[in-house]
Amino acid sequence: MAIADLKNVLNIFGGADVTEDQQNELFKEVLLMTLARAADADINIQSVEIERIQEILKANTGEDFSSADIRVAARAELYAEATLRKYLGSVRGKLSDANRAATIRALADVFRSDCNVSVLEVDFFDRVATALQASPSQIAGLIAGDVC
Repeated sequence: MAIADLKNVLNIFGGADVTEDQQNELFKEVLLMTLARAADADINIQSVEIERIQEILKANTGEDFSSADIRVAARAELYAEATLRKYLGSVRGKLSDANRAATIRALADVFRSDCNVSVLEVDFFDRVATALQASPSQIAGLIAGDVC
């Protein structure tokens, strides 16, 4: 998925209802944007973080993302953190509880990937969780209906 494929943003900001397919595309966009920015949250993008983001994106979307896609999406010039939070706040109602929970779990996974969680990463995590209005159960990965 190329970074230029982030097309659902206009639909969401325009207030349009989303179909299931659009919701799936939106989840991909949210995951890519959030995890890419997470890699740069401590101003030090580690290769292990990029590799882990690629694995998470593949597992959650079935699509391959290049390290270049992730590094471009991580660039602060594309959107400031406040804008990312605004975007997440505007789309949270269009995402399923499972998608919001998966985003939060993936974010924590990325931050743990280099075995060193910084204060900046904790702050970023808290801001994303707040923007998505993630509940404590979602943060813990407890989703009603999930089976082992």
